[in-house]
Amino acid sequence: MKIGCPTEIKPQEFRVGLTPNAAGEAVAHGHQVLVQQGAGTGAGFTDEDYTDAGASIAGTAEDIFAAADMIVKVKEPQATERKMLREGQLLFTYLHLAPDPAQTHDLLQSGCTAIAYETVTDPAGGLPLLAPMSEVAGRLAPQVGAWTLQKANGGRGVLMGGVPGVGPAKVVVIGGGVVGTHAARVAAGMGADVTVLDRSLPRLRYLDDVFGRDFRNRYSTAGATAELLVDADMVIGAVLIPGAAAPKLVSRAQFATMKPGAALVDVAIDQGGCFETSRATTHADPIYEVDGIMHYCVANMPGAVARTSTLALSNATLPFMLALADKGWRQACEDDPHLLNGLNVHAGHLTYFAVGKALGLDVLSPSLALKK
Repeated sequence: MKIGCPTEIKPQEFRVGLTPNAAGEAVAHGHQVLVQQGAGTGAGFTDEDYTDAGASIAGTAEDIFAAADMIVKVKEPQATERKMLREGQLLFTYLHLAPDPAQTHDLLQSGCTAIAYETVTDPAGGLPLLAPMSEVAGRLAPQVGAWTLQKANGGRGVLMGGVPGVGPAKVVVIGGGVVGTHAARVAAGMGADVTVLDRSLPRLRYLDDVFGRDFRNRYSTAGATAELLVDADMVIGAVLIPGAAAPKLVSRAQFATMKPGAALVDVAIDQGGCFETSRATTHADPIYEVDGIMHYCVANMPGAVARTSTLALSNATLPFMLALADKGWRQACEDDPHLLNGLNVHAGHLTYFAVGKALGLDVLSPSLALKK
């Protein structure tokens, strides 16, 4: 199979879909790998690193899309990239279709087959290709939130850990999954007073058993959230419904009860955001203010630490990428129902039910898509 890896073109996206080591593994399996010139630069990989691994360098994205049977990326294809997709081509990347009708329309029109990292599952019910970036984004959230809290950036001017005689920042993390747990660990490590909200009692018991001395947890209700917002210096949105739009858990009306300059960090922004006033921002212009409350809503947070993120993502995606290349997508998905859960689009059909529900579109069962 010809595997193509174009340069990411989303603003301030420095990650790359294939590391040189991953390219080398694909070559060792008998596949051809085409990498766009300079694609790995932002993550610290040179073109020579790729050629040493056996890959070929292509000059333009057009060259990659025209030649490759499978496109491996990090972020969802942008409008110009979607125009280059063709019928029968395989796309393997993050998609986040539920809040993005334009992308969904274009992928359906292209006739491609698109497998989304974020909906591939594992036997334990986890999301193995989303987890590495959730870990990175969770650990980044308190860091960028602390920066947002600085007075020069419009925040309250509160130091996360306080100082002797002055109390620490109060941080509320909504969601106790992978993002929330990593966010709470880092925020607590910075000295903040941290509370995690979640609706799963088994998860709350786990957090209490493992991290009970580091941060508190509470069962998540609208009332508990409203109560904690009053004193919060920072709120980290860390909720996820796989493949679906994120629920709105903090309303604009509630800002009146919050401290002026408090910071909202919306890690769920890729899925539409979990705050009513969230809108996607970029690393170049990451924060904005609504009614005195500061918002950090960068849609590709892990891109800020591109080398770490690329290596972590490649570790997770490599076995699936090799299965798709070795067997073809149909056989690979027949052999692995968890990979089949990643199928979002095939031959003009939407194949993921949560996306169909969010966008009001008909959905073809993935098992039926295998036969088309």
